[in-house]
Amino acid sequence: MLRTNCTAVTEFILLGLTDRAELQPGLFAVFLVVYLITVTGNVSMIFLIRADSKLHTPMYFFVSHLSFVDLCYATNVTPQMLVNLLSKRRTISLLGCFIQFHFFIALVITDYYMLAVMAYDRYMAICKPLSYGSKMSRRVCLSLVAANYFYGFANGLAQTILLLRLSFCGPNAINHFYCADPPLMVLACSDTYVKETAMFVVAGANLTCSLTIILISYIFISSAILRIRSAEGRHKAFSTCGSHLTAVTVFYGTLFCMYLRPPSEASVEQGKIVAVFYIFVSPMLNPLIYSFQNKDVKSAVRKVIQKKLFAK
Repeated sequence: MLRTNCTAVTEFILLGLTDRAELQPGLFAVFLVVYLITVTGNVSMIFLIRADSKLHTPMYFFVSHLSFVDLCYATNVTPQMLVNLLSKRRTISLLGCFIQFHFFIALVITDYYMLAVMAYDRYMAICKPLSYGSKMSRRVCLSLVAANYFYGFANGLAQTILLLRLSFCGPNAINHFYCADPPLMVLACSDTYVKETAMFVVAGANLTCSLTIILISYIFISSAILRIRSAEGRHKAFSTCGSHLTAVTVFYGTLFCMYLRPPSEASVEQGKIVAVFYIFVSPMLNPLIYSFQNKDVKSAVRKVIQKKLFAK
């Protein structure tokens, strides 16, 4: 139903995860620790990959950009949320809300295809080893990453423009801890059909397309690994994919729960819990996943520690 005779909204109130005041300090401490681990882990991963020449390969080049996207992804939401947890006035300006929304959509879609490109890279390394060097040259890798960023931010801009076409004239309380599609559309006093349809089409198409690339890549990878005769060879080939598969499972599992549902008060409440996992947990876990499951990264960490110790 359209609302009439109301004043245009100039700012929004972010209600956050809970309205229970006694829980705010505890939540602040938890999310501050998670954010610090996320920043430390992703910055360290980028530093290690740049510092160690053995990590100057296409796979780690993509990992460094995944870490950068995850870092931006978490930073887009977390500082505002931490401030709001300790503030009685949890407001965000209309412009600030739309900027946060734009970067959120842009970085999510960039993350989709960064994981898809990483799957393609593993396919080329395992299924086409003889042509891997030429097919995944530095120029090709740079082009793939640049295309990811351009496509992600173009999608974010298109979705933001559609959001700007909506009228917001009260109430202005967003039932979430950041500016997300479903809770914003619940507040709109104009017809949301076009925006809602675009949200489902874009989210569904990008999820499906990127996940299809990943699944097809791993079908070929699995087939190639099964043809390897030695158990040691199969284990070595599969171990190069284990970290990526874990990251894909965590990220895509939560996103399917979040976006492929119609916006409603119930879905928004459920979405807040799901959002915690893909905004905070996934960016925090990715550096840990690639560190603990990868011998090259462990070796690079040991080298850095040894250099620091000998320097003293």
